[in-house]
Amino acid sequence: MTQLSVRRWTPKHVAKWLKEEGFCDYVDLLCYKHRLDGTSLLALSEYDLRSPPLELKVLGDIKRLMVSIRKLQKQNMDVLEELGLPFDGHSPTGSGGSLDWLCNGDPGRDCDSTDTAPVGEEYHQYTNGKYKQQTRRLDPEYWKTVLSSIYVVFVFGFTSFVMVIVHERVPDMRTYPPLPDIFLDSVPRIPWAFAMAEASGVILCNIWLLVLLLHKHRSILLRRMCSLMGTVFMLRCITMFVTSLSVPGQHLQCSGKIYGDMWAKLQRAVAIWSGFGMTLTGVHTCGDYMFSGHTVVLTMLNFFVTEYTPRSWNFIHTLSWVLNLFGIFFILAAHEHYSIDVFIAFYITTRLFLYYHTLANTRAYQQSRRARIWFPMFSFFECNVNGPVPNEYCWPFSRPAVMRRLIG
Repeated sequence: MTQLSVRRWTPKHVAKWLKEEGFCDYVDLLCYKHRLDGTSLLALSEYDLRSPPLELKVLGDIKRLMVSIRKLQKQNMDVLEELGLPFDGHSPTGSGGSLDWLCNGDPGRDCDSTDTAPVGEEYHQYTNGKYKQQTRRLDPEYWKTVLSSIYVVFVFGFTSFVMVIVHERVPDMRTYPPLPDIFLDSVPRIPWAFAMAEASGVILCNIWLLVLLLHKHRSILLRRMCSLMGTVFMLRCITMFVTSLSVPGQHLQCSGKIYGDMWAKLQRAVAIWSGFGMTLTGVHTCGDYMFSGHTVVLTMLNFFVTEYTPRSWNFIHTLSWVLNLFGIFFILAAHEHYSIDVFIAFYITTRLFLYYHTLANTRAYQQSRRARIWFPMFSFFECNVNGPVPNEYCWPFSRPAVMRRLIG
């Protein structure tokens, strides 16, 4: 058998080689069940042994078998070159040993592997054999950003329509007085507080728009903002529709209004949508208490501003958190929402933001089938974003040149 080229080996030859190397226990699995011949044996990697369908469980056998395979590969380097599987001393780069694949077919990097440099990226090699990434290009995928924008616009429109429905179902204040609330019962109402809360949101929004405009990866940031904001507001639609709470204060004029036919409801929904649901634009709604949409917007903007600006920008981070927390306080001080509305909104928004970015930054969803099932939209939007998005800035326009020089 030693005189026969490995390329001509049949599963029977591979079985004989395995027995000679002392791996009789795996002859049936590799040779008869999976019909491993000489060519496929040379292309075999440790990743193949560990992952389905082989899934070898004994670590010692995996390592010893890989040592024997690498010896065989070294003896048949000319065959490897003909097959397009160059030998690097660890495993053929084309065999998938330490590579996973993105949804566009490009090779991605296994987070736990540091022995070989990923294909198609520029890396600096240290003397100990480790690699440090030098440059990494992130595909903006504008078409996905457009889809996410359509998604959030649809959700905001649907939310506006649901707000019209819940306003018609708001409980009568004479029958259902405000519920007991520790904060609302302890803090007197401040009439101008809600306008201050919305002003805080407007300032935060302008800061975020400036960050988004100057960020090099603005398309990815906008896509993440739209997908997260749309998902939270879709959840809000469900909660405020299924449960109607009594109004939190006697100052609110929240008698149930009947908007007549469907056309009248749609007109009211368009008015809410075009006014962004803000009292500053003349929009007044009732019944949308579980949970606070203003808190969602304030918190989401704060987290995006602090996440996508450098850690050294302490003033921006402090200002963002102050606006967020003061905005929440003003919402409660205006007696426009119950305390539980604000707490749930803050908790859901922060958890969803952190879960989303943890999965995206670690690429855990690529190894987790459960994540792909539970978060299909996330997997779709993030499948080609390889790791954390760096905070890099550039002037988005070619003119004016003076401004471009000022921001570097």
